[in-house]
Amino acid sequence: MSDSVIYGRNAVLEALKAGRNIEKLYVDRPPYTGSLGSIVNQARKARIQIQETGKDRLSELSEGGNHQGVVAVCAAVDYVELEDILNKAREKGESPFILICESIQDPHNLGAIIRTAECAGVHGVIISRHHAVGLSDAVAKTAAGALEYMPIAKVSSVAGLIDDLKKQGIWTACADMDGQDVYRTDLKGPLALVIGGEHEGITRLVKERCDFTVSLPMKGKVTSLNASVAAGILMYEAAHQRNI
Repeated sequence: MSDSVIYGRNAVLEALKAGRNIEKLYVDRPPYTGSLGSIVNQARKARIQIQETGKDRLSELSEGGNHQGVVAVCAAVDYVELEDILNKAREKGESPFILICESIQDPHNLGAIIRTAECAGVHGVIISRHHAVGLSDAVAKTAAGALEYMPIAKVSSVAGLIDDLKKQGIWTACADMDGQDVYRTDLKGPLALVIGGEHEGITRLVKERCDFTVSLPMKGKVTSLNASVAAGILMYEAAHQRNI
């Protein structure tokens, strides 16, 4: 069993009381009786994502353990705050270089993005809380050790985050097919790149908040790239410009 999976009512309840960073709570279908009701209520107050599922799925998650109708999946590492990411840039004497992932749902994509971000000199990655994968074991495995070095923050509102970044003097650029050619765009200075989810891309509200939009030139018949591939190209173009 993975250390990031907790099951059984008492164990999950104690994890909630201790403030463990729980990504997602899997519970048996209602009614919620006894301590299970207390667990669900506490999880809702903590704004933890709750998914109702059947006993077979709970048994799978707990690898046959006595789950008692509840399994909690915790983050592989602790999250940081935006200020921690900005402090990392200050300590290195560099302009902030941040990657924002809006609604990335594939753990392998997120893991690959984090791995590339660490190699490209990104100071921190920020992921959205809703409709997105968290720092699961699959993400950690794909990141191949990068989670140990890359600060990761999680926010409820990417649009609100962009407003905060603007107050810090950081420009935001989102990736979108209708944007200007990234190779003709100035990406030097304080910068946050925004990558959209695999299915919907960048949401309208987030796109409107960004300072400008960039795209990758597409020469073939296919009109889009995998999210982690696109993110990697954009990050390295920004890294190239920052090092000129």
